[in-house]
Amino acid sequence: MHHHLLLILHLISAAIWVGGHLCLAVGILPGALKKKDYTLITQFEKRYEPIGMSSLVVLVVTGMWMALQFGIGPGRWFSFSNPLERVVSVKIILLLATVLFAISAQTRVIPHLATRPKKLYEMAFHIIGVTTIGVAMLILGSFVRYGGI
Repeated sequence: MHHHLLLILHLISAAIWVGGHLCLAVGILPGALKKKDYTLITQFEKRYEPIGMSSLVVLVVTGMWMALQFGIGPGRWFSFSNPLERVVSVKIILLLATVLFAISAQTRVIPHLATRPKKLYEMAFHIIGVTTIGVAMLILGSFVRYGGI
C-alpha cells in the first residue's frame, strides 16, 4: 500500500484515539470525579469503544506497516541504533504500556466501580495515563517527518 495512504489512515485513527481520550480526560472525567459518578465514564466508554478500539487496531497495523516501509522490521525493534528506530521502539513500548493499562482497567478497576467508590480515582489514573501516552505517541510520530529522535 502506498505510504501516503497509510499515513492518512494512521493520522485519522490517531485523531480518533487521542481525541476520544482527551474528551474523556478533560470533558467527562472532571464531572465524574466531582459527582462521584462512575456511570458518566462507563456511558462514554460504551459509545466510544467500538470506534476507539477500531482506530487502535488501524493505528497498530498502519504503524507497523509504515515501520516496515522504513526498513524497521521486528529484528530491529529495540535496537535504538538510529533516529527512526528510536521512534518506532519508544512507540512500541508506549503501546505495551497502553495494553497494560487496559488489562488493569478491565480486570481490576471497571468490574468494581459500582461497589467500591474509591476505584473511581484509580480509573481516573488509568484514563489520564492512557491519554498522556496517546499524546506522547502522537508527538513522537511527528518526529518521523524530521528523521526521528
